[in-house]
Amino acid sequence: MSKSGPRDIRRIVAANDPDDNAVIFSDATNIDVRADPARPGFASNRIWVTEGTPAPVAGVKETLDLPHTLEPPVGGSVCRFLTIPPDAWFMDDLTDEKVSDFFDAMGSPGASKLGTDAPHPYMQQTRTLDYVLVMSGEVTLVLDTEEVHLKRGDTVVQIGGSHAWSNCSDAPCELFISMHDGKA
Repeated sequence: MSKSGPRDIRRIVAANDPDDNAVIFSDATNIDVRADPARPGFASNRIWVTEGTPAPVAGVKETLDLPHTLEPPVGGSVCRFLTIPPDAWFMDDLTDEKVSDFFDAMGSPGASKLGTDAPHPYMQQTRTLDYVLVMSGEVTLVLDTEEVHLKRGDTVVQIGGSHAWSNCSDAPCELFISMHDGKA
């Protein structure tokens, strides 16, 4: 990975066919990717979405046509890879407008904590239960009053709290995130 962009993610979807045999439904480079123009190297690679729980497992329905939003659908879940570039790559040129544009583009303007004295410009809060795995690199989980430095293999269970991902290293970090709609 370099400042030019994140790596491609191969996406394989296996499911049962009408005869109940497990088959490969799809095997290709993931095309459901969103960037943030204000953060060179940032990518949100959405792998799959469910629109409810329990998720249907009979009859595969491709999810590429569903809106690529920060949060999962009501009652659903979303699985994604995030590539977090080093803060040094973008912080000097970052503006409130650019941060707002990102949250607007991701369909979640209400998740942004911008303008609330948050400790990081990309601070967000979603009504979700998130399982996070650091796949590569290092990143800091920024909370309202504390921070936790994470390395490859570390995991986080994020339960509806305000947070941001801050990369103070000199290389991108990759996170695997499974987000599930929650309730207060």
